[in-house]
Amino acid sequence: MNRFTDKIALVTGASRGIGRAIAIRMASEGAHVVVNYARDVDGANSVVADIEAAGGSASVYQADVSDLDAATTMIKAVTKEHGKLDVLVNNAGTTRDQLILKMSEDDWDTVMRINLKGVFNCSKPAVRAMMRKRYGRIINITSVSGVLGNAGQTNYSASKAGVIGFTRALAREVAARSITVNAIAPGFIPTKLTGEMPEDLRDATLAMIPLSRWGDPEEIANAVAFLASDEAAYITGQTLNVDGGMAIG
Repeated sequence: MNRFTDKIALVTGASRGIGRAIAIRMASEGAHVVVNYARDVDGANSVVADIEAAGGSASVYQADVSDLDAATTMIKAVTKEHGKLDVLVNNAGTTRDQLILKMSEDDWDTVMRINLKGVFNCSKPAVRAMMRKRYGRIINITSVSGVLGNAGQTNYSASKAGVIGFTRALAREVAARSITVNAIAPGFIPTKLTGEMPEDLRDATLAMIPLSRWGDPEEIANAVAFLASDEAAYITGQTLNVDGGMAIG
């Protein structure tokens, strides 16, 4: 399929893990993908190289999305170079896990600044660009921790729950301009962040997952591609749980 021919997509935090899988999937369907990174330039360049080797089109852009000026400058640069921005995937995120009695203020502030404020910082200028074209797709990567909560992650769970609320509110604001805003809540996915979990804790998570396995980054990318496509044009303000059934009520 080439659902994104002539589309411009920006994926934040795309130098590895889920962001990398999303960038590669979007490019495989025809989009020109801007691979955003904050520090991992080698990882970002590797993603672009993989995309181009497969016949796709991509470029890199360094910006710390937790900085409003940097995020705004990035969006403006992308729209100036390409004339538009069709798809924004707010994927950049971090963790600073700790029980609340041991959690520092910096642990709290860092996670909120990147995970939640970063979504605001990128979405605000992106919405301005999309409104001019009367078209856009914004997809925010939240987490099952934002849906269910998770011990030792009050900061992370709060930031990701905030992304869900942000998604719903923004979807109402921009729907009249044919811009959809949705969220995807991944469950346990093998990434650098989850790779730091102790083995006994990793094993314990399997008991929480009805499908009895962790997901793959590509399975999150599949969901992003759907929500970014015209097939999902009548879906907005929703959170899609891609978690093997963890959040079944």
